[in-house]
Amino acid sequence: MPKNDNNISMSVIKRLPRYYRFLGNLKKNGIDRISSKELSARMGLTASQIRQDLNCFGGFGQQGYGYNVSQLYKEIGTILGVNNAHPTIIIGMGNLGKAIATHMQFASGGFDIIGLFDCQKVGVKVNGKAILNSANLAEFCEENKPQVAIICVPEESAAGIVSTLVKCGVTNFWNFSHYDIVANYPEAVCENVHLSDSLMTLNYQITHKDD
Repeated sequence: MPKNDNNISMSVIKRLPRYYRFLGNLKKNGIDRISSKELSARMGLTASQIRQDLNCFGGFGQQGYGYNVSQLYKEIGTILGVNNAHPTIIIGMGNLGKAIATHMQFASGGFDIIGLFDCQKVGVKVNGKAILNSANLAEFCEENKPQVAIICVPEESAAGIVSTLVKCGVTNFWNFSHYDIVANYPEAVCENVHLSDSLMTLNYQITHKDD
């Protein structure tokens, strides 16, 4: 487990899912152990970076042996919390919300989808769950106590929805809107996903790749 969560940089934390994914692939391919050098070659990181990252959580390798793939995969999964089942709701079942609800493997990431909400597609089923009316969001939260909300609505709609959720005790968000949740609710835990930002980052790299 982490030596001290407060001393671990977000850049290290954001690399953990990538380690987990690569180790999972190694495990599936029957690879039992791997050195930091071999892992670095696969991941495009330096061996030193890998050792530094893992040492933030106590270190898991053995000199002369490397890393036990299954053990390290399990340990990183525990650190990431993949064995949790955080009750989670999705608000906004347009194309994006529907795609997320349909294709994301929430259970393997530590989340349990307990409700889908929209103001226009009430009753439509997605993955066997009927979409509920957003007007009943507060009542649902009071009865079912979700811990996490996935926000897939336009920015102009997000403010009111987030306000309702926070009043109901929901302060953990996966935010696909451009509404700045943390600026308005500093106590919130929020992971923002701006697809347009990612696309512009790609554009920059393409534009400047020959610089």
